[in-house]
Amino acid sequence: MKKRFLRYAKHIIITFVVIGVIAVSFGLYHGASFRYAENPEMMNWDKDGPYVLTKNDSIVSVNYIRGNQNDGFYLDQKEYPLDSKISTYCYFPLDSTRFEFTLNNKIEIPKNTYNDNSKILAISDIESGFKTFRDFLITNKVVDNKLNWTFGNGHLVLLGDFVDRDFSTTQVLWFIYKLEQDAKEKGGNVHYILGNHELKNMQGNFENTSLKYYHVACILKKQQTELYSTNSFLGRWMSSKNSIEKINEILFAHGGIHPDLAGYKTNLNEINQIIRSNYYKPYYPNPQKNLEQLLISSHKGIAWYRGYFKDNLTQEEVERGLNKFSAKSIVVGHTLQSKVSRKYKEKVIGIDVKHPKDYSKSLPNQKSEGLLIEGNKYYRVLHNGEKKEI
Repeated sequence: MKKRFLRYAKHIIITFVVIGVIAVSFGLYHGASFRYAENPEMMNWDKDGPYVLTKNDSIVSVNYIRGNQNDGFYLDQKEYPLDSKISTYCYFPLDSTRFEFTLNNKIEIPKNTYNDNSKILAISDIESGFKTFRDFLITNKVVDNKLNWTFGNGHLVLLGDFVDRDFSTTQVLWFIYKLEQDAKEKGGNVHYILGNHELKNMQGNFENTSLKYYHVACILKKQQTELYSTNSFLGRWMSSKNSIEKINEILFAHGGIHPDLAGYKTNLNEINQIIRSNYYKPYYPNPQKNLEQLLISSHKGIAWYRGYFKDNLTQEEVERGLNKFSAKSIVVGHTLQSKVSRKYKEKVIGIDVKHPKDYSKSLPNQKSEGLLIEGNKYYRVLHNGEKKEI
């Protein structure tokens, strides 16, 4: 009886081990990871900011969170004329990084088409990872150790989902803003193309946002939606951005182009205008079948589409969308890849990979990748600066 029990117990244990191995393997194959060793500095919000808010028609307030959870939080607040250029800074507590920049109240909508044959570096889905983002740009010679632009007249394309999921959203957004100003002075360009998570934040959907930002809004005595409203500097700046651009005959979008879009008489300018007009309107399925509904759909829309990797598209369907805009290929994020790679006869390049988190470690170990385009050559660029032609 005892031997029979031990035999059954052995079989049960082996079965659970096999099931566990299969489950872990399945999860790893689909991009799952285990986070551990969280750094307590993620709860250090002292000097977090700036949170720049329009007070009235002539005054803007620049706010920093001060204090800590034990002693309480308060605001360091200064007011300036709305039309003034304001010198300010952003602080990252994990390694005490501080970078300075100037706020310019004049915010312009960027172009949607560029033709200059300059090199392009693209990265996507940073998800509030300031250190990861910064270190990748330093290693790949976009900025130096002091965060000064060193990419010359090149294009840095940030392909959406730079917000949510972690604790450094504010630092990431101000870093992008600083990079834009620095690049412009050196003849380069930063293209911040919005993803579905930027849209979620503007539309008040915070299901993937760190709880930190609920508390930040409370300290500011604001609703969380006001952090990215048109009364906030970051909100006005973010809402000026495009959802799709074409650089040197290559399209860049967070999600992609649904084949149905080729059936409409439209262009990149109109597409960006339509999507931009919906940035602050929460999406819901509408029975109308028109261009606007296609563009903002949470299934088929430019910022949401996953069809290149989830649907069984034909080569003709892929190229139909590219030909509509006289493009030779498209670069997208949004849908997780094991590595930066090309498919559909090299017409589609997926660049969304699992990046390391600022305040925790993970199993398996995660390493950043991006895409470098020089002339007609495409490279995977790695976290250590190595590049591999694809």
